[in-house]
Amino acid sequence: MQVTRDLFNDVMVPNYNPSAVIPVRGVGSRVWDQDNNEFIDFAGGIAVNCLGHCHPALVNALKEQGEKIWHLSNVMTNEPALRLAKKMVDATFAEKVYFANSGAEANEAALKLARRFALDVHGAEKTQIIAFNKGFHGRTFFTVTVGGQAAYSDGFGPKPADIVHCDFNDISAFEALISDKTCAVMMEPLQGEGGIISPTDDFAHKVRELCTKHNALLIFDEVQTGIGRTGDLYAYQGLNVVPDILTTAKALGGGFPIGAMITTTAIAAHLKVGTHGSTYGGNPLACAVAEAAFDTVNTPKVLSGVKEREQLFRDGLNAINEKYNVFSEIRGKGLLIGAALNDKFAGRARDFLIASANNGLMNLVAGADVIRFTPSLVIPLEDIKEGLERFDKAVSDVVNG
Repeated sequence: MQVTRDLFNDVMVPNYNPSAVIPVRGVGSRVWDQDNNEFIDFAGGIAVNCLGHCHPALVNALKEQGEKIWHLSNVMTNEPALRLAKKMVDATFAEKVYFANSGAEANEAALKLARRFALDVHGAEKTQIIAFNKGFHGRTFFTVTVGGQAAYSDGFGPKPADIVHCDFNDISAFEALISDKTCAVMMEPLQGEGGIISPTDDFAHKVRELCTKHNALLIFDEVQTGIGRTGDLYAYQGLNVVPDILTTAKALGGGFPIGAMITTTAIAAHLKVGTHGSTYGGNPLACAVAEAAFDTVNTPKVLSGVKEREQLFRDGLNAINEKYNVFSEIRGKGLLIGAALNDKFAGRARDFLIASANNGLMNLVAGADVIRFTPSLVIPLEDIKEGLERFDKAVSDVVNG
């Protein structure tokens, strides 16, 4: 069968609009399409491919587990899931782990747990969930409603109730919203889809303080920031703010679908047998690959290397900006970086995305005004240099086009 972009239009639901490029092979931070055109990957599958493409540790783990056992229902447990859970517990604040298949499912579990905990411990009136404008937490109806972008949740009928939003980094607005009726606050420790927005230290610590004061659970959505993306294993560790529940996915499997919710023993106790579940959650194949990814990333060499690579990106993007004057600022932390367009180029992030692809570079956008970079955490330094040279050409094409 000949596979072309036109086949997508024939057989796929039209909720996506993929580019004409169909990648067929990847090694490290390089990708080749059907016509053997080469790309440098600064996108990482939206912060997923934390070790690039076909990393030997992940390939070996998949092959080894693939010859043992692929799937079991959660009527039984399995060795890879338990090994991975133990390593996650040992490396974080958490004491208990729940496995799912995606970030949305991990967030769904977190929100359901928060509501159940509040009902069991505080009573039926404590149901309010506070989240933040421009936040993103997944595409299930519950998570997309909690996410602070109405464009994603409108148009599907009545939404889950008692969910409110305020602006990120607005302490006074948040303080006015939270009360003893608040059961949970969900936030990203660095907003991704919303434009690569970092919290101020004062804001992050005030949210924690007010959650504690009002007996509300603080949920950190680390689906995009987790597994080394910011230079810490999880971003909360760099903020020195400990959540009650944390969700993780994307890079957790290095490209193999897996998600997890982690929390304390006392909170986890409220998801009793039968209250929540997942057919594929804790799948042996997924957990074996994720364990290899976790072991590889959670080392001083890789985590310190993220910070070194961040500086290379910042220096390179600032040099490009000196030539073309297109960015208002370079945002983010670690290898979750956003180049925010200035007023002259506002709304044109997609133009830069297309120009990048035309110059052999894969990157992302975070809204209409921010170009996003989420490469492999171990991307070779020479690939960063060459990729930035290709991005320089892309920026030139847009500016002079």
